[in-house]
Amino acid sequence: MLSEGEERVRILTGTEGDSFPLMEIGPGETEAPEWWDYVLVADRCTQRNAGQVQRQQHFLEELERKGFHYKMLEDREKVFYGIRADGRIFDLYHTLLMEPEGPAARVQPTRPTSVPATTRIRIVNFVLNSKTAAGDTLEDLVKSGVFETRFALHKGEEGLKNWAQWRNMVRCQPIDDIRDYFGEKVALYFAWLGWYTYMLVPAALVGLIVFLSGFSLFNASQISKEICEAHDVLLCPRGDHSRRYQQLSDTCTFAKLTHLFDNEGTVVFAIFMALWATVFLEIWKRQRARVVLHWDLYGWDEDQEEMALEFINCPDYELRPHQHSYLRSLVILVLSLFMICLMIGMAHLLVVYRVLAAALFNSALLFQEEQVTTAVVVTGALVHYVVILIMTKINKYVALKLCDFEQPRTFSERESKFTIKFFTLQFFAHFSSLVYVAFILGRINGHPGKSVRLAGLWKLEECHLSGCMMDLFLQMAIIMGLKQTLSNCVEYLSPWLAHKWRLTRFRLGRASREPELRGLRRNYLLNPVGTFSLFDEFMEMMIQYGFTTIFVAAFPLAPLLALFSNLVEIRLDAIKMVRLQRRLVPRKAKDIGTWLQVLETIGVLAVIANGMVIAFTSEFIPRVVYKYHYGPCRTGAQPAVDCLTGYVNHSLSVFYTKDFQDPIQTEGSENVTQCRYRDYRNAQDYSLSEQFWVLLAIRLVFLILFEHVALCIKLIAAWFVPDVPQSVKNKVLEEKYQMLREKMRSSPRSTEV
Repeated sequence: MLSEGEERVRILTGTEGDSFPLMEIGPGETEAPEWWDYVLVADRCTQRNAGQVQRQQHFLEELERKGFHYKMLEDREKVFYGIRADGRIFDLYHTLLMEPEGPAARVQPTRPTSVPATTRIRIVNFVLNSKTAAGDTLEDLVKSGVFETRFALHKGEEGLKNWAQWRNMVRCQPIDDIRDYFGEKVALYFAWLGWYTYMLVPAALVGLIVFLSGFSLFNASQISKEICEAHDVLLCPRGDHSRRYQQLSDTCTFAKLTHLFDNEGTVVFAIFMALWATVFLEIWKRQRARVVLHWDLYGWDEDQEEMALEFINCPDYELRPHQHSYLRSLVILVLSLFMICLMIGMAHLLVVYRVLAAALFNSALLFQEEQVTTAVVVTGALVHYVVILIMTKINKYVALKLCDFEQPRTFSERESKFTIKFFTLQFFAHFSSLVYVAFILGRINGHPGKSVRLAGLWKLEECHLSGCMMDLFLQMAIIMGLKQTLSNCVEYLSPWLAHKWRLTRFRLGRASREPELRGLRRNYLLNPVGTFSLFDEFMEMMIQYGFTTIFVAAFPLAPLLALFSNLVEIRLDAIKMVRLQRRLVPRKAKDIGTWLQVLETIGVLAVIANGMVIAFTSEFIPRVVYKYHYGPCRTGAQPAVDCLTGYVNHSLSVFYTKDFQDPIQTEGSENVTQCRYRDYRNAQDYSLSEQFWVLLAIRLVFLILFEHVALCIKLIAAWFVPDVPQSVKNKVLEEKYQMLREKMRSSPRSTEV
């Protein structure tokens, strides 16, 4: 054992029988911390266990046979193993992989002068995580406590520290520098996120204009005027928490606020966002093509690289063919449908909560009667946010298990399948409650005097007095606001506090005077990273993209909120990766993978959802139908009369108070003979009126036309903006021509005449 304050350094080199010659290291030579490709860490307590030490030695000896050498450094608490690969491994890598590493010439040199750090780390990480002769992987050894952790050293990140600063929030990102340090996968994420943020600027401006245009008609709207002047119109009691009649004029303020996001501009903005989503994706594809051509990865094949890495580790590697099992697919389908039903069930539980909360708030006198509905909506959104946080953990676990059960062939295939499963579950977790508010809330309640009740006791929740668009707007604003603010705060504070805590614990002990050991400890004290570190960032942005597009007709400020959030998100991610977390293992990529299909799917869902919101949730269709079919302008324009005059009276049905089942409990019923409520029903028997069926038919026609027009616009935009720029196509074509020309010149037959 070492005495207190004593440290030692042991250098181990390979033997003569190694498969690859190892670099010679002198006994007195001190290596800089950045010399190592990878670092393994073991706890000092592990060194007292002979079995654990033996497994460590077997693993390290096998690395030696594969062409690695290592160095062990110890302090009072930890044992560090610096791992470095011999250059011959990378010779083999370049020989097996047909595509070149960088934008250099197509001819591969016999011995590369230098291998990029990202390539070294990627290959070493693959070999370390491959199975050993004993059948264990490094992950198995970590789980069993043989090693505590492993990581790649931060080296040369000083150039990125300026990027990871708040004052550079609006500056362009150094994508090439990010690629040189973190690899293409991370660089493409930041390139996509930067382009998404840039494209949010026009969407945010148009959404803000649509929202502010409502202010110009804040007091000029005919509907708002009629509502504000309707002092003699009484609304029927709403729910069990309200036992009095309310004047329609009391909803004046909410009617004006609703007009801010439920006006004629909503339709135009929804179509604009459908076009925007298409243009955004198409131009991103063009940007991606330029970037990967610049990186000389346009023709790179991921499957080919994975096979090359397998050959590096095992010369006897046999190709694993594609497999498909209908039984596995059926089981996965059934389990996925079960989880989706669970998500929908959670939305129904939120409905139950809102019903019970309304009764509780009313009985406990926590709010005034007119404030109960708003309180229920706000607390319901908060509960929904908490449910989302819980279900995210469950969904990730379930998606991983389903993915493992499917047994994908390669890591990239596993990642793709996991992405689809996890996003599907997350989509229903986030949007099932919004679907209920947008299309079900207040539509199955019956009518005054014959209300649908939960368990025969509690009356179902109704829409806000000013309409269901207000409920959807509030739900969207609260959930999206919480996700963008609280999530960003937690995303930054959690790793920052964790890093500070780890540093505090380290300072309580004695700091090492050995420079190399200090560098290893500094990297060890950074927050650990895992397989899902970058995946979680992508998923967060995809959910935000869904909120920004799917129900944007009800929340025109969503792109503006997303824009501000993304400006912060880019710096948060940069600070985490450069300053607070251990170095991510670089991964090669030429696109964002399955996430592109996710974005395209969200774009189609956005067209459908926004069309349904305009058709069934907003008052746009009833206003248009009244204007041209029932109103004063049905026979022609009347210059002195607003075409919506009388719309409020037309949209409210009549209920006679004598038909209440409990008239005694309703305040003032002896002085009121009738009240009004939002619906289209006959006053005689309260059946659905002719206007209801006319509106339903027109709503369906509008939905079909809107979706077809929007989808046609998307298709035209996709055709009009090519995925790949002509300059990129010409460059690739020229390279193919030059390669073919060189082959023809070098061919013996080319010299024959």
